[in-house]
Amino acid sequence: MIRYILLITIFFSHNLFPQKIEKKPNFLFILVDDQPYDAVGFSKRYPFLNTPNIDQLAKTGVNVKNFFVTQSVCSPSRASFLTGTYPHIHGVNQNNKYVDPDWKTYAPYSTHLQNIGYETAHIGKIHMAHKRGKDHIRPGFDYWFSFIGQGEYFNPNVNDNGKEIQLEGYITDILTEKTIDWLVNKRNPNMPFSVNLWHKAVHEKHLPAPRHKNLFKNEQLPEPPFEMHKETFKGKPQWQRRKIFGFKWNENDEIPDVLKEKKWPIRKYKNLQLLRSLVAVDESVGKVLKALDEIGELENTVIIYSSDNGYFMGEHTFKDKRLAYESSMRVPMIIRYPKIITKNSTVNEQCLNIDLAPTILELAGLEKPNYMQGESMLKLFSDKKQISWRKNIFYEYYIDDAWPFAGPDQVAVRNKNYKLIDNFLEDDIDELYDLINDPGEMKNLINDSNYNSIEKELREESKKLKNKYKYNPDRDWWLRTQVRKQL
Repeated sequence: MIRYILLITIFFSHNLFPQKIEKKPNFLFILVDDQPYDAVGFSKRYPFLNTPNIDQLAKTGVNVKNFFVTQSVCSPSRASFLTGTYPHIHGVNQNNKYVDPDWKTYAPYSTHLQNIGYETAHIGKIHMAHKRGKDHIRPGFDYWFSFIGQGEYFNPNVNDNGKEIQLEGYITDILTEKTIDWLVNKRNPNMPFSVNLWHKAVHEKHLPAPRHKNLFKNEQLPEPPFEMHKETFKGKPQWQRRKIFGFKWNENDEIPDVLKEKKWPIRKYKNLQLLRSLVAVDESVGKVLKALDEIGELENTVIIYSSDNGYFMGEHTFKDKRLAYESSMRVPMIIRYPKIITKNSTVNEQCLNIDLAPTILELAGLEKPNYMQGESMLKLFSDKKQISWRKNIFYEYYIDDAWPFAGPDQVAVRNKNYKLIDNFLEDDIDELYDLINDPGEMKNLINDSNYNSIEKELREESKKLKNKYKYNPDRDWWLRTQVRKQL
């Protein structure tokens, strides 16, 4: 009788007071297209720009202040975010209709999450695999909502789980609604989830939502910091002056050594349009976070906010991105996860887009696959003072068939003090910048003998990093294999 009572007691105690099972974290990755790292309200770069929801993310999470992409072009960067590998490894090294990494060899982090019971979704821009129907769906995702290439801002043609349809409305709002619908109604509530909300905005041609078309109408664009708009290209590579002049960088037209300073503001309307387009993205962040809160998943969801590359907003008089300047290769990176990450904290170490996939996998309890070249940033979010982390980062750019005037092949090495840019041109000069005393990268020190030792040190480091990351100077190695498949 006593034994029976004891068994009953044990049974009820286990059912009334079950052991606490730690839930795996969910993941929401919000990626913006072409957002400058300082185009956020809390940076104060644009006093009239209000981004309360992005700002709140930073207040409740960590701001990774020195976050860089490995190549400042849409498709290469997106593939690096997914696979944790450099463009010369996964093969997507330019925007091309054939671009598509080897998803089996370099599986996206979402595939690894699927393998341990996650439900996954991709909603938004991918810019890879320009295919239609079910062939457009990329591996690693249980739900798919995307479009070919850049897509359209208004009344877009989209691929909804393999079905080609056209929807009415503004793309930022459509992607937001689809994400909320999937979170609330479509997914299995008993499974952890990982969802990408990858916006088309704020890519050129910048078209804001109609409700925002008159924003900032009477505002003046503030001058870029460090007087970067006063660029004359004195002492800089000749190909940059050719680029501004409108000539192909590899032609032999005579170009002056110094260009006339351009009057500020530079491309005022265009840059204001970008900022107007960003406001809808900020609204999207607020709506999706509210939905997560309402379904009780906000505090158990790792929220990641970033951009695929930076964008020149008058700095150096350039437009677009691609180059190894800070405005191009540096992007915002905010991560919120209150269970681990201290509110309103900052990380100053140099991090890369290839670091995100290993970070996500570690948070999910998985080891980094051997092919991933990035490192988990998780240890940087701890309170430990002595943390081993990379001192130098490596950046690459391959001349793009779509934009051959943008610049030559480049690699760059950056540490916290200096940056060396190798332009791979025998008849032109390279670039060396003192990031402490010249954060705007205005004065090229490559021919200053006082910096010979610094240049030598960075060139040696470049060799080491090329070896470490198995750098491949052949841009088209992968493209040739893809084109053959289409023939």
